[in-house]
Amino acid sequence: MDPRPSRLQHQQLIVTLFGLYGRAGEGVFPVSVLVDMLGALGIEGPAVRSTVSRLKRNGVLVSRRQAGAAGYSLAGDVRDAFEEGDQRIYAPERSRPGDQWSLVIFSVPEAERNRRYELRTELTSLGFGAVGAGVAIAPSNVLSQAVRRLKDRGLDGYVEYFSADYLSAHDIKSKVPQWWDLQGLDDQYQEFLDLYGAAEGEWAARIDAVDGDIESGTELAREAFAYYVPMLTLWRRFPYRDPNLPLEFLPDGWKAPAAKQAFWALDALLAPIAKSYALSLLGSRGVGPDAADIQESALGQ
Repeated sequence: MDPRPSRLQHQQLIVTLFGLYGRAGEGVFPVSVLVDMLGALGIEGPAVRSTVSRLKRNGVLVSRRQAGAAGYSLAGDVRDAFEEGDQRIYAPERSRPGDQWSLVIFSVPEAERNRRYELRTELTSLGFGAVGAGVAIAPSNVLSQAVRRLKDRGLDGYVEYFSADYLSAHDIKSKVPQWWDLQGLDDQYQEFLDLYGAAEGEWAARIDAVDGDIESGTELAREAFAYYVPMLTLWRRFPYRDPNLPLEFLPDGWKAPAAKQAFWALDALLAPIAKSYALSLLGSRGVGPDAADIQESALGQ
């Protein structure tokens, strides 16, 4: 099994590792631990160090010292973003056909068109679709998160928020593909299924072969870690891009339910093993939290 989709960027994998194992306690990773973790994913040390430096420049990571050793932890606002994302990743709420819609109406002066791009990007990342120029739509259950996010980004001054009912004579199922790129999203779900849809049985057999007792430092634990972290990195995009519309509004054969089933099955099998392997690397440097200290979260169940 190829454990890492080739297009995943190094920085995406590092951010996933911090989201999984770097939110407990002080959450400081020595560079040597990051090199070991990314080494298990087939990434060489110089590339890890270069990526860490770039994430620091971009404000994602901050320099910290722990037990006299240099290390890095997540910046506070990035940590907050992970906390905000936990609900969407592991407990997404699907809207119902009779629910109201949320509309975000925005207007940005031409002189600030970079802010317009930023605003559209944020709304898209929250699962909003585009009804027209300056009009974004989403199920009502994401509005509170959108209000917080846009305020935190200093974008709330350009927007107005509304709750709405759909009153057109047109079938809403025919309109939804105009507002969201459902085909593109469905293709991405299919890609996930192509990579991971048939993996549960193989992993279950390998784990059963050792009676489920996998030592944290074994090759099997390393392989589970190397498989799980990229899988989760690839999955993290879906809860934000997918607006979780009622199934009645979605095309026949929509791939999301099958992809979610595949993800949940592999997460249940591999997340505990991957955690034990990560803790063994942290513990070998004398900086790791106990297993109980790593919070049960969307990125580290």
